Amino acid sequence: MKAVRLHAYGRRPILEEVADPKITGPHDVIVRIGGAGLCRTDLHIIEGQWKEKSQVRLPYTLGHENAGWVHAMGPAVEHVVVGDTVIVHPLITCGFCRHCRSGDDMHCNHGAFPGIDADGGFAEFLKTGARAVVKLGPKIQPRDVAALADAGLTAYHAVKKAIPLLYPGTHAVVIGGGGGLGHIGIQSLKALTSANVIVVDKSEGALQLAKKCGADHTVLANGSQVAKVKEITGGPGCEAVIDFVGEGGAIADGIGMLRRAGTYYVIGYGGTIAAPAIDMISQEINFVGNLVGTYNDLSELMTLAAQQRVKLETRVYPLSAFNDAMNDLDGGKLHGRGIFVP
Repeated sequence: MKAVRLHAYGRRPILEEVADPKITGPHDVIVRIGGAGLCRTDLHIIEGQWKEKSQVRLPYTLGHENAGWVHAMGPAVEHVVVGDTVIVHPLITCGFCRHCRSGDDMHCNHGAFPGIDADGGFAEFLKTGARAVVKLGPKIQPRDVAALADAGLTAYHAVKKAIPLLYPGTHAVVIGGGGGLGHIGIQSLKALTSANVIVVDKSEGALQLAKKCGADHTVLANGSQVAKVKEITGGPGCEAVIDFVGEGGAIADGIGMLRRAGTYYVIGYGGTIAAPAIDMISQEINFVGNLVGTYNDLSELMTLAAQQRVKLETRVYPLSAFNDAMNDLDGGKLHGRGIFVP
């Protein structure tokens, strides 16, 4: 099969022929890929930011948000059959450790993360596990939902954490509203909370997409964004910042936008959080990390998608055009999510 493989950090991956994955265990599932989302994490992986975290052996296949059709499965798999349309939870999990038994799939003690520390879905086929596949309706096209497997799931998971803070009359700031995560985060906030949603972005195009997704206010990041957010909130700042950027000054801005006892949800990364401990104590501000989401989160998100309450903005690329897609993403020309179709 054809696959986009990373051979060296600091260099773009290459498209090459590799062996098809094989069933080796009773709970294995092989998915024929119908859509695979391109994430900024893929660029960070190429840059080497995940080298120490993942400990993956190169070369390997990128791609961690995937959907397609069941192609083959082990003898113990009973909830799907060959030909079923599925979206794939990012992790292959054991089902037996404490994290799995409590529903925190993304913290599985024995998990694998295809596209991060194992071969992913920028290919014609992906090997995953039975606990990872969510069955979808046969009329759903995988290319239309693939990015919900990570971008959508991560945004939804962060918003669910913020729900107790976002009662009527509150404000939530979304930093980075035009990317694959941001535009789903906006829609998730509108679907699950009563908060006024303020979107901050440096791109006018991204702000237009944010308005389309339901943002109540949009703020151009031109140097006055912190003051503008405080003006919109009547002075004190917002109850929650959901940061899908996490670098380039976004963190300092986000902290400056928080009100007392506000919470900062970290999703984007690349920068460093630096806050005086006395400020964290005296203002009681909180920082919360966010790693993808649970299987149940993904199932709930797919329900919202089926109800048309969450819609992906995508641009489709053939797998052979992976370099063009990466250039568009890196250059800020890609709003929404890029989707590879083999």
